[in-house]
Amino acid sequence: MLLALSVHPSFEGRIIGEDRVRSSGPNAIIEYIDGFGNRISRTVAPRGTTMFWSDCVVEVDGIPDQPAFNAKQHPVQDLPSETLNFLTASRYCDFDKMVAFAWNRFGQHPEGWLRVQAISDFVHHHVQFGYQFGRPDKTAADVFGDQTGVCRDFAHLGVSLCRAMNIPARYVSGYLGDIGVPDAGFDDFCAWFEVYLGDGWHTVDARYNTPRIGRILMVKGTDASDVAMITSFGAYQLSRFNVWTTEMPRGMDDAALIDAMRERPALRQAPALMPA
Repeated sequence: MLLALSVHPSFEGRIIGEDRVRSSGPNAIIEYIDGFGNRISRTVAPRGTTMFWSDCVVEVDGIPDQPAFNAKQHPVQDLPSETLNFLTASRYCDFDKMVAFAWNRFGQHPEGWLRVQAISDFVHHHVQFGYQFGRPDKTAADVFGDQTGVCRDFAHLGVSLCRAMNIPARYVSGYLGDIGVPDAGFDDFCAWFEVYLGDGWHTVDARYNTPRIGRILMVKGTDASDVAMITSFGAYQLSRFNVWTTEMPRGMDDAALIDAMRERPALRQAPALMPA
């Protein structure tokens, strides 16, 4: 099993505690860095029931996502070579089916951030969110036609439309708690995307389409096929899966934060039971 459940090495916040995947079984877990710089945990799960979990506290700056209003969109010939892989079609980002639409819809918008924002606005209003709309084989073209999806579908469509406009875009996902927004009542992972403008990558979230606080980057790739949370070479059944992304009280020292984290009800239950 390959588990993509760790904070990305590029995450700039301070990590308090142990950010590593652990197992209830005797199986050893080895960590490596994949071709996209993601931390992947590799293990052989024994027959029977195994629980995998990871928990830590992270410290973030509390600043919402920053729009890149002044970032330049580069001509393709001037792009850094390492960004070119994020201009081509991939398994879930079949943008070649939407090129004509993209140029007709967004070609009149100024290059750069305003064009990216126009794409995010379109995806946000075009696609209806619902967990019942998710399926593992859904591509960006499917999302465009169905007008429904989960957060990864919003990201795939946003990535595809940006690539259609020659803007490098990559799929990313991580933790996103309800910090600075109304509490949705449950915690979750979230998918969004990044675009290359100016001299760096910038966050875009077509599902929420508003700056958010406290994103914790886990993985990034051309699309979701590069960054699956679980890749299994053999059959398994996921019987429980819990995520917690709760804002911790301010003013506590590191030891108190870790104690508070361990006392959470979610940690006293089995976060994920996977009979292999």
